Amino acid sequence: MSDVNKTESSEKRSLEWKSFFFIAVVLFPVLSVAFVGGYGFLVWMLQVFVMGPPGAHGM
Repeated sequence: MSDVNKTESSEKRSLEWKSFFFIAVVLFPVLSVAFVGGYGFLVWMLQVFVMGPPGAHGM
C-alpha cells in the first residue's frame, strides 16, 4: 500500500512542477506582453480617434 502512495505522490509532484514551469515560463510572460501591448494599442487608438496627440493644445 505504501508503494502505491509513493508512486502517486511522485507522479503528482512531477505534474505540479511541470505546471509551475509552464505558468512561470510560458503563461505569465505571454499574458504580460498581451496586456501591455493591448494597453498601448488602446492608448494609441484613443489618441488617434478621440483625444489627439499629447502635448499643449491651443497655444
